[in-house]
Amino acid sequence: MSRRWPLIGLALAGLWVFVRGVDLTPIRLLEEFLIGLPVGLGIAFLFRRFYSDEPALAQRVEVVPYIVLYLTTFFWELLTANIDVARRTLSPSMPIDPGVVEVSLRVRTPVAITTIANSITLTPGTLTMDYNDDTNTLYVHSIDGSDVEGILEPIRRWEDYALVIFDEELKPGDPVPRVQTDGGNSETGGERHG
Repeated sequence: MSRRWPLIGLALAGLWVFVRGVDLTPIRLLEEFLIGLPVGLGIAFLFRRFYSDEPALAQRVEVVPYIVLYLTTFFWELLTANIDVARRTLSPSMPIDPGVVEVSLRVRTPVAITTIANSITLTPGTLTMDYNDDTNTLYVHSIDGSDVEGILEPIRRWEDYALVIFDEELKPGDPVPRVQTDGGNSETGGERHG
């Protein structure tokens, strides 16, 4: 059993404050932290046997810059996508051309795939619709499916960082593995379905 559960409980208490969205006054932050502390410690204690004794990510200091790069890229895409969707919404002609794009992935671990898929869904104007385990492919719906490269570019950057963060077999810059489809054609991702 892990002895790290108190640290995880403290982290959950900090997350409690963040999720609650309280006023940024010292007293209010302290109050919410004290409310979140028994909740976080209780949850961490109950699930302590599920934690490994050696944290894989915490021991690898070299992943920290990639986590920062991933989050920076994600928040930049989040900001620009919000502006783009607002512009399209306020435009009298509603310039949208929705479509679905197949995105073949290089990441293989479930946590890395989930991280990429959630990043796509959290970005306004895009939605991860499905995942094909056989071909390691995400199906992404976009408000502007005509710009396939514009959809793929941030996903490939996130994936480069995720390859390092999650200690994947492939490395950043490696090509997307070719996937054999039912029709015998090989693809690397990026096909548009209207």
